[in-house]
Amino acid sequence: MISFFHTRLLFDLVTAALLLFCFSYWWLGNAAHELAGTAMFLLVITHNVLNRRWYGTISRARRQPRGLVNILATAALLATMLVLLGSSVLISDALSGFMSPFGGFTVRQIHTLAAYWGLVLVAVHLGLRWPLLMGVAGTLFGISRPHAARTAVLRTVAAVIAIHGVWSSFELGLGTKLMMRMTLDWWNFEASVAGFFVHCIAAAGLYVVLTYYIMGWIQRRTRRMRSASAVA
Repeated sequence: MISFFHTRLLFDLVTAALLLFCFSYWWLGNAAHELAGTAMFLLVITHNVLNRRWYGTISRARRQPRGLVNILATAALLATMLVLLGSSVLISDALSGFMSPFGGFTVRQIHTLAAYWGLVLVAVHLGLRWPLLMGVAGTLFGISRPHAARTAVLRTVAAVIAIHGVWSSFELGLGTKLMMRMTLDWWNFEASVAGFFVHCIAAAGLYVVLTYYIMGWIQRRTRRMRSASAVA
């Protein structure tokens, strides 16, 4: 039976899929882009409503390194989504009769900047919750004990995703877009549609992997420091 928790995860998966879908503007056109964006923002609002209790834990969570990083990443993601929403309203073709005096080239650049930063921050957000997701996957597949061979395989997969993500970042010109630099180097959807989404997923996967392993290192270092302090 699917629990309420699993339903929330499904909503989050659909939200992430819609975010990727919105990046294919030059393939699907403006109407599909605006519809997908509207649906995504409705799901983002739903996500915040369903997870509203988390905001009450901020004062306690900030005392721990992982909690502090989570708060900062969530705040950055929330700010990015608000910029993305505000700029999308200003440049919307559906609202052009009302908003056309306020939209323009600069606003479109800001919209693109917020979209790509949103991709990175969503990946960081996911990386911070990867242990939870791994636990859910373990429960679904009946995995209760660690296994050296399985761990080695998963780490190899993570390394491959990270390496592919570095390559994909160059293919997508991600660094240029994250710095809001002027570029005409957009993906050629006539050559490959699937390739674009593979590169987007791989680039996001890079930040998921980096976040997961960096946080693991920080937590191990924190535990060692506390153990040394206790011994002293």
